[in-house]
Amino acid sequence: MTTATAPIPAAPVWARRAAHAIALCAVPSGLWRIAMASGVYVGYSDQVLRDVFDIPGWGVAYVVGLSVFTELAALFPLLLVSDRWRPLRPRALAALAWTASGILVLVTLWQFVVAFTVESRTYLSSGTAQTVWGFTFAPLFAIPVLMTAVTWSYAKRHRARTRP
Repeated sequence: MTTATAPIPAAPVWARRAAHAIALCAVPSGLWRIAMASGVYVGYSDQVLRDVFDIPGWGVAYVVGLSVFTELAALFPLLLVSDRWRPLRPRALAALAWTASGILVLVTLWQFVVAFTVESRTYLSSGTAQTVWGFTFAPLFAIPVLMTAVTWSYAKRHRARTRP
């Protein structure tokens, strides 16, 4: 005897918007990194780029790769609000999303510590460069909150479906 399961409710509008906002939050820092790898002046001297970031050199691949990886990871929440393609079962996707949310919270707390230490600011050459850097990386701090909200919405919708 098979039991009929209720259809999965559609993601609420706020969750869809939050998932899209996550993808957009990663764009400014990615563009800043790509500009740095391309040789555009972003506040670092040529010596700092060579000695600390190995640009030009392997540092270019690292910085561009980090930008691409960050943007691809920021697209993950779209799976949680989409009804089209599910690479994993709902429980596995929910577990993965909760894990990602937890990791994002920890990484964000770590980034706050790094952002406010003296060493992280000594490489930038001016206050203007620090301000631009701050504005480009500030949206990343919204991602853990948005990701947790989208994950909660996903888990709530799928939990409601599996209840008798």
